[in-house]
Amino acid sequence: MAAAPVWSVDPRTGKQREQVAVEATAQEVDAAVRAAHAARGALADRAVRAAFLRTAADRLEAARDPLVEAADAETALGPVRLTGELARTCYQLRAFADIVDEGAFLDVIIDHPDDTATPPVPDLRRFKVPLGVVAVYSASNFPFAFSVAGGDTASALGAGCPVVVKAHPDHPALSELVARVLRDAAAEHGVPAGVVGLVHGFEAGLELIRHPLVAAAGFTGSVRGGRALFDAAAARPAPIPFHGELGSLNPVLVTEAAAAERAEAIGAGLAGSMTLGVGQFCVKPGLVLAPTGAAGDRLVKSLTDAVGDTGPGVLLDHRMRDNFVAGVAERAGLEDVESPVAPGAGGEHTVSAGFLTVPAHRLAAEGAHDLLLEECFGPVTVVARYEDESEATAVLSRLPGNLSATVHLSEAEAAGEGRGAELLAALTPLAGRVLVNAWPTGVAVAPAQHHGGPYPATTSTSTSVGGTAIERWMRPVAYQNTPEALLPPELRDDNPLGLPRRFNGRLER
Repeated sequence: MAAAPVWSVDPRTGKQREQVAVEATAQEVDAAVRAAHAARGALADRAVRAAFLRTAADRLEAARDPLVEAADAETALGPVRLTGELARTCYQLRAFADIVDEGAFLDVIIDHPDDTATPPVPDLRRFKVPLGVVAVYSASNFPFAFSVAGGDTASALGAGCPVVVKAHPDHPALSELVARVLRDAAAEHGVPAGVVGLVHGFEAGLELIRHPLVAAAGFTGSVRGGRALFDAAAARPAPIPFHGELGSLNPVLVTEAAAAERAEAIGAGLAGSMTLGVGQFCVKPGLVLAPTGAAGDRLVKSLTDAVGDTGPGVLLDHRMRDNFVAGVAERAGLEDVESPVAPGAGGEHTVSAGFLTVPAHRLAAEGAHDLLLEECFGPVTVVARYEDESEATAVLSRLPGNLSATVHLSEAEAAGEGRGAELLAALTPLAGRVLVNAWPTGVAVAPAQHHGGPYPATTSTSTSVGGTAIERWMRPVAYQNTPEALLPPELRDDNPLGLPRRFNGRLER
């Protein structure tokens, strides 16, 4: 049977625009992985890797206009948003180039022999080496920053790992264009084109995770899809690391004192965060715990006004639109759930933003309302009204893992008065990023960033954003009693590469 064609689709109309490629066969996936595996040696030189990443950023910037045009045609995210996302992508590439140049990510540790220790210490030298070919599964909602040239690809290449990307079906034409830019950048530095492979199709994604030469995988998407790939990665004869970002509710707790102090500002801020990008951010606040009483009513009124003024928007594809419309209808039909601004269909191809309210006690015990504790992708949030703090913490105790958790405190609580510290301690087990008096949408690309969290937010303890994302694609190796002449240059006493390292217990820079 012939492979199915891959079409570019306009989410504004649901109509096919052009045939981009065909779904990859098992043989084509095998060829892509083998080409990537053969390109490993070309990435061995850190200087080449860093230069490749910087050239990729330069070339993406040079191609900005056609890339943004192609991305908007397939995602409807708009030129302003996409231009900013492309800039973020280029920044990521250059940031990893800087990390590669610095060399601290290699984690070099050298211990000379010590016969006086108990037990005696032999000559030991440790650093990290690349795992091998990395499978990257693109996300729908970030066609640049979490796709072909996104953080998984940039960090894997920085680690010295070639990649084979499974293109997302929502932006196949853009994926082809970006892959071409990366390959042209690779050629400029003598790196084979196979260093960045690209395949299309659902079955190709399964073939990719099962390929014996694939050494690790990065994924951003749904719980269902990510869990299937995670299970496949674990079921291989030789299991591999699977770094998946699957789903997150991103709870927000508003204290009674914070609501009393600035209810209107919190309501408006929540509206902006939950509708940003038509609610298609992985850190969209999906559950908000707000107090009952006059202050909480003011917050809900502010949220109602702001969300009510938000126009309809286009989701990334019609499948997501259908799931959103069905999902909010099912949630709105639960007992005691109200819709101050009803979310749902905004037109034949659009959706309307809205939010639901529910008494918090409905979520404090297992039951039909557990549906409200599951992510609903799109511009909707659930405001659970709590009577007292114990009711709020009872709901928090039932939540699964999240990418983020937020608390809004009053000025006095933020200064250390009251139970602010206790509330932070209650939120910390729930998420990889804890925010105070802020909103989770917007994930800065910075060395201290952590974009991950307990399952089902992610399948590992690693981050997919920030400098430490490079650690996912490496493993440590220790050499014992190895003659200096046989050691990798990274582990020699004279430090010919000038690397940061820990030498006989002392940190050297």
